Amino acid sequence: MKVDTMRVIDRWAGIPLTFILTLILKPWERFYHKRNRTAQPNVQRTLFIELSEMGSAIIVDPAMRKLQAEKDAELFFVIFEDNAKSLNILGTVPKNNIFTMRVDSLPNLAIDIFRFMAWCREMHITTCIDLELFSRFTALLSALSGAPSRIGFSTHHDEGCYRGDLITHPVRYNAHVHIVKNFMALTNTALGLNNENYATHPIEDSEIVLQTVTSSPSELDTVRSKLTQLYPEYSDQRIILINPNASELLPQRRWLAEYFAEVMSGLLNAHSDVLVVITGAPAERDDAEKLLQRVNHERCVNSAGLFTFEELLPLYQLSTVMLTNDSGPGHFSAVTPLKVFVLFGPETPALYGSLGNAENFYLGLPCSPCVSAHNHRKTSCTERPCITGIKPEPVFERINEYLNQISIKNV
Repeated sequence: MKVDTMRVIDRWAGIPLTFILTLILKPWERFYHKRNRTAQPNVQRTLFIELSEMGSAIIVDPAMRKLQAEKDAELFFVIFEDNAKSLNILGTVPKNNIFTMRVDSLPNLAIDIFRFMAWCREMHITTCIDLELFSRFTALLSALSGAPSRIGFSTHHDEGCYRGDLITHPVRYNAHVHIVKNFMALTNTALGLNNENYATHPIEDSEIVLQTVTSSPSELDTVRSKLTQLYPEYSDQRIILINPNASELLPQRRWLAEYFAEVMSGLLNAHSDVLVVITGAPAERDDAEKLLQRVNHERCVNSAGLFTFEELLPLYQLSTVMLTNDSGPGHFSAVTPLKVFVLFGPETPALYGSLGNAENFYLGLPCSPCVSAHNHRKTSCTERPCITGIKPEPVFERINEYLNQISIKNV
């Protein structure tokens, strides 16, 4: 199902459905469950909802671990089927506690909603935490979960983004702080640390450190073997990963292919000991091949579709640096020491920057960021000066400087 189709459904079906369900649910809770909206949530079996963003499954991890550490909560998660692998990176949520929803067609989605309702009751969900930013669909899922306590973002005095009154413990979304702190604020409300609708409990930087992942020798050897398939002379070359892709949720994030090619060619000419590896999913192989042809260098290879999702982490651990659009790999790599350079355009690193060893290229134009929670991350801009305005010269110079610095350290 196309992203714009989902937006249309969420608006034109979501608004009346959340309104109707509010009319039904709120009187019921007022008379039969009077304490649901004022009581301390029982977080013994907590369900997190984050459907559409793979990177958010990484960013929310500190908040989930805090709930585990302080209340020994058993965690559950619901996510779109295509994005579920992102939860396996850190393994905080057991695989048996993950519910996946299909979004390839409306009939399958409808069936999965009923499956979800049955699954929540089988799992005895006590609290539901909705991580999505003002999605009516996830507000409906929260209510349909049957959880007595439902925590999610609220506009409070802000106007717009209506999604009924289905959240029992609303938390005002703050568009001026990183999303990881917004997620942590939801957990703090679940723990009873915030005052009413505001995230008043301080969040220390020490709370938002990601866990690190180390691949096994056999996993590393598998990746080395695949690299040798791509480049038979591969031995100890420094690997530069190039991720020119971004999800269809926001294609405006993509840097120009000719800019990527210019940076790649410059690095290959400046360093005789590097291997440039273009990454991507199987569906992105053709675009990666076109980029490969632009560069036309023997030490540049196309790995799109070759590495499985599970092999990305050992690939990151074997690599020296990655250049990527603002997309999932910038967040997946955050659980490794890999140095990552991220190109930001219609969004801002102040809100969605990687929690790992990352540097950002961001112009910060007066129009940026043009996508937000309040427009459901949709922009009509086609010229994209925020991303096309990032020229290849400063990107090459900074990555080249970094490669030179670590070469000196290794001497």
